[in-house]
Amino acid sequence: MKKLALLCLCFISISIFAQKVSKMPESKLSQKETETHLRILAADEMMGRRTGEMGNNMAARYIAEQFRTLGLKPAGDNGSFYQKVPFKNTKPNTEGYMTIGDSTLKVMDDFITYDGKAIDVQNVPVVFAGAGWVEGDYDDYKGLDVKGKIVIATFGTNKGTDPMASFEASAKKTKIAAEKGAVALIELVQINVPWRNIVRYFGGGGLQLDMNDPAKAAMPHYWVGSSRVKLLAKDKVQTLSIKTMNDVSIPVMSQNVAAILEGSDPTLKNEYIVLSAHYDHVGTGRNGGNKFTAEDSIFNGARDNAFGVSAVLYAAKCLTTMKPKRSILFLGFTGEELGLLGSRYYGEHPLIPMKQCMFNLNCDGAGYNDVTALTTIGLSRTDCKTEMEIAAKAFGLKIIDDPAPEQNLFDRSDNVNFAKYGVPAPCFSPGLKAFDEAIFKYYHQATDNPETIDFNYLHKYCQSYAYAARLIANRKDQPKWTAGDKYEAAYKTLYGK
Repeated sequence: MKKLALLCLCFISISIFAQKVSKMPESKLSQKETETHLRILAADEMMGRRTGEMGNNMAARYIAEQFRTLGLKPAGDNGSFYQKVPFKNTKPNTEGYMTIGDSTLKVMDDFITYDGKAIDVQNVPVVFAGAGWVEGDYDDYKGLDVKGKIVIATFGTNKGTDPMASFEASAKKTKIAAEKGAVALIELVQINVPWRNIVRYFGGGGLQLDMNDPAKAAMPHYWVGSSRVKLLAKDKVQTLSIKTMNDVSIPVMSQNVAAILEGSDPTLKNEYIVLSAHYDHVGTGRNGGNKFTAEDSIFNGARDNAFGVSAVLYAAKCLTTMKPKRSILFLGFTGEELGLLGSRYYGEHPLIPMKQCMFNLNCDGAGYNDVTALTTIGLSRTDCKTEMEIAAKAFGLKIIDDPAPEQNLFDRSDNVNFAKYGVPAPCFSPGLKAFDEAIFKYYHQATDNPETIDFNYLHKYCQSYAYAARLIANRKDQPKWTAGDKYEAAYKTLYGK
């Protein structure tokens, strides 16, 4: 009987919220608002919004002007809506080798330059340093003298070789090795990702973050893959010869877009809910990475991610019309398609201290194949599940948790660059129940243009997102991770719990 009574109370609570939402801006703003945002952001004139190109800058300008029109406070650099994000457009080194006894490894075929300047050294001693990782009390360099030597390390950290975490750790490992006085760092890449894909993505040049770290930039850092990894086994190599050339880089500037809505509660306004979405896409022609024709070579990115940006802009208008208790930080990220780079830069250079950010509700997705539902990647990983369920139900939708946990989708969007610091950060996505033909028909395809969108569904998605943000911003308690989540420790450190 107690369970039945509790269930009845839950239904009554949801019913009350549904009645209230009819009086909220989320129910009153028209579908034309959301449709207009998407049609502009995914228009041919935006040329696929590729980071570093004019269409990307135009999309950023559109978002900024929407924020300005709503009277939001600029949160970017020098009183603007823009946080500048420095990139470098790199033409990769295609000449170089490593010599190990009678064997020679060739650049691009067997190894790539992850970072660093040219080097020409002969028969330099090598030191094996585990994963080359130092964190807290853990130190792979303990007792090792690597000054003037080449460090060889396994890919990843002491916590494993999860690809996304390992790729990110590499930048820190470069700095660690340089500070220890190493001549170069070599990582042995043995993960379940084809070497040709790693070469294309990390060794093929193009845009990369330019973090302007002299120590990191000076010391060469290489990734060795393919079957040649075995040549660098600890019992087979004592010295190495390496000769590589410098990459050629041109500075390129892009930007995150940021604005603040101050909360209505005198105390809670010092806490922030972060609403975010990436606005970049993959551009045109060969840059798109998939088939195109002379008639249509623009990868418009209507679903990925004009859909999500439209939701953030809609939420901005709803929440401005009727302020929530907590403050809201609105963010449009650049560089997501390049490897979550805009949000990574933001995480390293936050505009609001992370400990004041209580929750990040990020908008991103590959598309939709269920217009009766929303999918929240990480729905059950925070204690805000109820608010998101109520918000979906208020607009006639059900809500689905991660449909493919084996793909680690949670760590493959911008929300992870809040989660790793401890901020509870699920990803609010369109209705995805499986990766099927309906998804891949449009995902990163030239056919993903505004004319293929169900605008009625887009509007419900945006309404649900805005209402979920309101409920979370108004809740009494600070959001938190569910007990035992892998980001719970970072949460406790960040907020001193």
